[in-house]
Amino acid sequence: MEDKLNIYRSQADLVSTQLIKIDRKNPDFSVLKIPAAIISKGGLAAFPTETVYGLGGDALNPESAKKIYTAKSRPCDNPLIVHIADISQLKLLAEDIPERAYLLAEKFWPGPMTLILKKSSIVPYETSGGLDTVAVRLPADDIARQLIRLSKTAIAAPSANTSGKPSPTLASHVVEDLGGRIDVIIDAGPAEIGLESTIIDVSTSETVILRPGALSLYAVKKIIPDAYRAVYDKKLFKDKKLKPKAPGMKYRHYAPCADILIVKGNCRAVAEKISGLVKDDITKRRRAGIITLEENLQLYDQIRHNACIIVVGSKKDKKSTAHNLFKVLRQFDKAGVDIIYSEAFERDGIGEAVMNRLLKAASYKVIDV
Repeated sequence: MEDKLNIYRSQADLVSTQLIKIDRKNPDFSVLKIPAAIISKGGLAAFPTETVYGLGGDALNPESAKKIYTAKSRPCDNPLIVHIADISQLKLLAEDIPERAYLLAEKFWPGPMTLILKKSSIVPYETSGGLDTVAVRLPADDIARQLIRLSKTAIAAPSANTSGKPSPTLASHVVEDLGGRIDVIIDAGPAEIGLESTIIDVSTSETVILRPGALSLYAVKKIIPDAYRAVYDKKLFKDKKLKPKAPGMKYRHYAPCADILIVKGNCRAVAEKISGLVKDDITKRRRAGIITLEENLQLYDQIRHNACIIVVGSKKDKKSTAHNLFKVLRQFDKAGVDIIYSEAFERDGIGEAVMNRLLKAASYKVIDV
């Protein structure tokens, strides 16, 4: 136990945050008894999932929900996703569950899919963001599910980061943002997918994807043919009076310290435009960062010494771009760049989710060339 348990104390010295390491290939689930007990007593624990690291608290305890909002500096109208270990828990959290929900759950759970349903009275409004609906997910990550079982409750868990910043895909990201603010962090290495779950609203007669993720609209339509993707989150982003029905729909999300500008078009035209912008930044004594794909890296040879250029993935492997996106955005923070230019990526498959996160991070600032 001793070699698996370390203590991290942040400079802020608000609380002592335990860092518990667990080997994904040969997990010793007994170490999860500590964070499970903390959650059961109303404390907070950051834990790995297949999507990103989550910040967990007892979903049925309104005080735990309040602690999550406080630790993240998260607006209290931004709903929390409730994580379960078994589909049987769904009936405790939701009511009037449609057959469509069970069809989707049977096909895609455990996995990166969140369902929005009418909430039961047992779910506090602090957890649901003041809504009469609840967002529920059954994660595929074995460590996450075992933690939920040991906690003997459903776990409310948004991403384990400061609100608005890139989501954490490593435990070190959680330490950077929340060390000294929460009780314990479980370190199980990098998250597999790197982007948050697909959120599907089945609380009405329609089946609507509110946030894209690794589970594509194409896959969902195979089960529910009339499912469609909502397109109004940009309106929510601008209208502060409207309430988000799901996480990630309102407010600036996923953003590094520097502003992001997305440049869209033919890859050579994009590279020429970005190179020109970087040269202009040099005259203004601004350090620029560039997000590119492996295949396009050579297009920036002329400015490679004048900008921080990071390859996020490859055209041949779109999952790599999703896996690396948030990590790359955090790397630019460490590099201290003043502005970030990103190529736009193809929106098929998981590319839709990648562009959703990138557009939110850029506050929808796009140049077409």
